[in-house]
Amino acid sequence: MKKLLILTIIFFLQEINSQKVEKDYPLSNIIEETSGLELIDNEFITHNDSGGKASLYYLSKKGKILKTREIESATNTDWEDLTRDENYIYISDAGNNFNNRKDLKIYKVPIDNNSNEKTQIISYNYPEQDSFRINRNTIYDAEGLISIGDKLLIFTKNRANKITELYLVPKEAGNYNAKKIGVLNVNSIITGSDYNKELKLLALTSTINFIEYYIITIRDFNLNKENNYEINMFKIPIEKTQVEAIKIIDYTNFWITSEDESSSDYARLMKVSL
Repeated sequence: MKKLLILTIIFFLQEINSQKVEKDYPLSNIIEETSGLELIDNEFITHNDSGGKASLYYLSKKGKILKTREIESATNTDWEDLTRDENYIYISDAGNNFNNRKDLKIYKVPIDNNSNEKTQIISYNYPEQDSFRINRNTIYDAEGLISIGDKLLIFTKNRANKITELYLVPKEAGNYNAKKIGVLNVNSIITGSDYNKELKLLALTSTINFIEYYIITIRDFNLNKENNYEINMFKIPIEKTQVEAIKIIDYTNFWITSEDESSSDYARLMKVSL
């Protein structure tokens, strides 16, 4: 597989008025740490961050909880994102804020809630990691996961260098060395991701200072492209909050969720137009 190159050009679009929050719905305090977002059969799916129940929450388009699905044989150590393909939901238990986790995994769950198929586990490690000492500036944390072809692609959360390193793992249950395939110079810290294969559009959420958050878009994204990508970066026009999930509608419209922060008394589901 061809390796992705490091991007050299970044466009910052800082003008707040060029972005608009089209819809803004409060979420139940049951999901005050929403940290992933998917869409299945016109219903959103989200989950809580670290320490929450090992459950998926199905939401209406206005953010109301329609049902709760407990994930069998799973633990929410630090769930950070989720993605899907035609048959499965993949839940990333890959939060590694202190650099010391040796149990990184992705839960593979059938989309069909009535399926008799059991939850599968895709365990992995970063082969380049040679120390597990506590380090708040770890480069082996990850809050982004997408499904692309027959692989899962992990986006690391690199506080020290404000890049994201890209790692591949198979979709089959097992224990793997994640394969590093490249770096994107996003000049920020990645907190969420989504990919639309029809549009070939990658969307990421990120922050620089954990006060302001951004949507990053990369067009014509694929695993075989040996070329620099053009990165567009848009400031999300909201007060201090914590955005860790995104779902693509089209090239300029996105759904995001934010956690319960000081700027509001509840987590939020928002539609943002660039």
